Formats: sequence, C-alpha cells, structure tokens
Amino acid sequence: MSETTTTTPEVLIDTSGGVGRIVLNRPKAINALNHSMVRQIAAALAAWSDDDRLRAVLLTGAGERGLCAGGDIVSIYHDAQEGGTGSREFWREEYILNAAIANYRKPYVAIMDGIVMGGGVGVSAHGSVRIVTERSMIGMPETGIGFVPDVGGTYLLARTPGELGTHIALTTARLSAGDAIACGFADHYIPSEKIDSFIEALAQTSVDEALARFTEPAPPSELLGQQGWIDAAYSAGSVPEIVARLRGSGVPEAQKAAEQILSKSPTACAVTLRSLRRARAAGSLEEVLNEEFRVSVACLSSPDLVEGIRAQVVDKDRNPQWSPATIDEVTDEDVDAFFAPLGNLELGLTPPTPAPTAAAVPAAASTSDTRPGGTAS
Repeated sequence: MSETTTTTPEVLIDTSGGVGRIVLNRPKAINALNHSMVRQIAAALAAWSDDDRLRAVLLTGAGERGLCAGGDIVSIYHDAQEGGTGSREFWREEYILNAAIANYRKPYVAIMDGIVMGGGVGVSAHGSVRIVTERSMIGMPETGIGFVPDVGGTYLLARTPGELGTHIALTTARLSAGDAIACGFADHYIPSEKIDSFIEALAQTSVDEALARFTEPAPPSELLGQQGWIDAAYSAGSVPEIVARLRGSGVPEAQKAAEQILSKSPTACAVTLRSLRRARAAGSLEEVLNEEFRVSVACLSSPDLVEGIRAQVVDKDRNPQWSPATIDEVTDEDVDAFFAPLGNLELGLTPPTPAPTAAAVPAAASTSDTRPGGTAS
C-alpha cells in the first residue's frame, strides 16, 4: 500500500466570529513569504472585501519565533542567477498586495509579535491596526544583503521622526515595540501573554472595544532618545558624509553606527539614501512602490544582491565581497541606473480615487439620505 503524502498549507485561511483570519504557516522558516503565499493572501482579501459577514481581518504567524522573517531570499538568490524574471513577478504581486493592505476597507489587524523583517513589514505595517509585543523585533535588513528596502518600506522609513528612518535603513537597526510605535510602524502595545485573549475578543466584539480592553502603554523608545545625534549625522547628502559625521560626533553609538554602515553593500546604501529622499517627497504609497519596483528589478542585475545572499544565507561565511568595495567608489551614475524606467514592465500602481465628499454629492442624489453627513454608503 502506498503512503499518502500530506502537504502542510503555507497559509491558513478561514473565517470565524466575523473575522477573516490569515495565518502565515511556515514556522521553520519564520513564515518567510513566497509567491504562492502572496497570491493566497491577496485572493482572501479580495474575497472578503465586500463580504458583509466579516467585520475585520486578522494576520498572525505560526510558531513562536515571529510573524514573518521577510521574503524567501534563497529563492531570489537562485532566480537572480538565472535571469530574475521569477523574482520580478513575485515583487510585482507582493507590492500590489502591500498597496491593497494599505487601502483595505475593513480593519486589518496585524499581530507583529516576534521577528518582523522586510516582506513581513510589508504585510503588516501598512495595515490599519498594527500591534506589537515585548517580543517584537522589527527591521528592514536589506542593505546587509546588497538589496534596498522595499514593500513600501522606504515610504514608512521616510516618514519617521527626523532622520530615524535613514539610520534604521543604512544600519539595518532592529526596532523594539516602543521604537516601532514611535517611528510609525505600529500603533498599539499588547503583552504577548494577552494576545490569545485579544484574538478571542475580536470574535466577540468590535476591534476598538478589544483594543480598549487589552492595549497597555508601550515601553519607551530608546531610539527616539538618540534622535539628536542621528539627525545631525544623517541629514547629510551622501553616505560618505554621513559616515564622516558619525565618526566625528564623539558619540559611542554613532561610532558603532558608522561601522555598521561600512559593513553593508556600498551600492545598496547609496541607492537606499536616494530612495529615502525621493520617498519623502512622494505624494502616495503607490508612487513609492512604483519606484521601489524599478530599484528591486535593477538589483537583480547587481552583483551585490547575489553576493550578499551568498555570504549571509547560502555559504554563511559572513564575508561578502562587495563591488564596488567602498562607499567612495560608488558614483552618481551607478545610483542613477537603479531608477531607470522599465517601459512596459513598470508596476504602474495609482492611488485610489477618494470617495466623494458630502459637498460633491448632487443634491438630487442625496435627498433620501437623512443620516448625519448626508453621504450614501
């Protein structure tokens, strides 16, 4: 008799108590995202959007280690060596999902417990209700593997207080619960021991009432307390100047930050700084995602992405040989190439059209509506 092979679903999707539940279910890989998972999440959100039986969506991760460690970078490593078309299409659908989460019409509750990195930030930090715990460790580690923050990460990082986002991106600093809330990556703090009770409450009451019952004051942000030297150094216009200011500041934490930046891909750091400055001036998340897509696709042809993943994840020698090897060797022309238009391969996201205001609704269309505000739903 032949044995039956059972395949464990990589995403668990169900509905209960008026809540659509999405559980990332690759605990051995800290729930790292792949293309199939992105498609399953997107399909569930689309199906639930107009389902009046559901009041909210809840995102969690299986296992004890974290919500999501990011994208499946080993797959990206192999794909980049073979031309990169698979990764390009993965990012296309992933970034479309990030925008859909940001614009979702129902409360999207993300439990950012444990490790939340890269792509994990993309499926959580754009939600409308973002919860952290004392175990949360949030970050954008891309420059350490020769890549650049994506999934709308540059949009979030560019909107942190002062230059905190620049520091986070270039050093790949990890955010605690207090840091995440202070930097706008999260909204609420609930101790991990109360998360199960909070989830149970969501099935019995509104999101706001459940939050009111379980949310506690967040721990203070140590990062916010260092904003003085961070702003002074990272407001510089280039990575070499940032490093020079950090080294000359006389602050021990700044000296450490300089060494962290120098260990990352010089090209990725220069492109990241340009991306952050452009994201700060952008008018929408969609505009930023479009540009991140250009940069991500360009990274597939950069030697540093393959080398960075090799050194950190494949061979694990932790000794990447970057090209160029130093930040002083990276030229403006090198950076410009990462922002080149993609022609018919562009992502092409556009911001959603705002709903009509009361003043914009013709009188004849609103005469039957007697509710406060006078707009139809």
